[in-house]
Amino acid sequence: MSLLSGARDRFILGENRFGLRPDLGLVASMVEPGSRILDVGCGDGALLDYLVRENGCDGRGMEISQAGVNACVARGLPAVQGDADRHLVDYPDDSFDYVILSHTLQAVHRPGEVLHQMMRIADVAIVSILNFGHWRARLSMVTRGRMPHTRFLPEPWFMTSTIRPCTVRDFMDLVRLEGLLTGDCYGIANEREVTVIRSGFEGQSNLFAEQAVFEVLPAKRRKPGRRS
Repeated sequence: MSLLSGARDRFILGENRFGLRPDLGLVASMVEPGSRILDVGCGDGALLDYLVRENGCDGRGMEISQAGVNACVARGLPAVQGDADRHLVDYPDDSFDYVILSHTLQAVHRPGEVLHQMMRIADVAIVSILNFGHWRARLSMVTRGRMPHTRFLPEPWFMTSTIRPCTVRDFMDLVRLEGLLTGDCYGIANEREVTVIRSGFEGQSNLFAEQAVFEVLPAKRRKPGRRS
């Protein structure tokens, strides 16, 4: 589950035998083994299962669907039913080393508040998004006059859970507006091609990345190592 270097700012995401989505494979490579994690919107628990069993993490999951919670429990994973908008407030300050939000921020009602809650309960947040700024999404809008319909945006607008569509630039603007910082940031294209996103130079990733993964840090605290 490693990033294999191809050039200074470009990598190929290593194969994983666990069948994780590309963004989840990248997220897994960003989490320090043995960390305490909360996976919000954990789905069927695929990422959580990997981090617990292979990385030795102390993991918890939160999932809005009962089917997802049931799938996690069937894997032997601790998961509760809840949503990011309402239930992150139930966790005490500094409960985790990482909070993960994969393909979930765009489905919440108050993204800024959710980011602050994540920063309250963890040292680091890792957020993955679908990038509506990708050239195929733009082309779909221009040529079809309809909401984007691409390989990574396959559902029609009335069926998708996305209520806050955004781009790489939109997300980085939100982080800045909320007084937070980005750490390591990556764009993913063609499932395995990973490009480092530099703050202030995100235009290329905004155009060519189908997905993006961001490390979000509090403004007044340096990125720490794992707590003992």
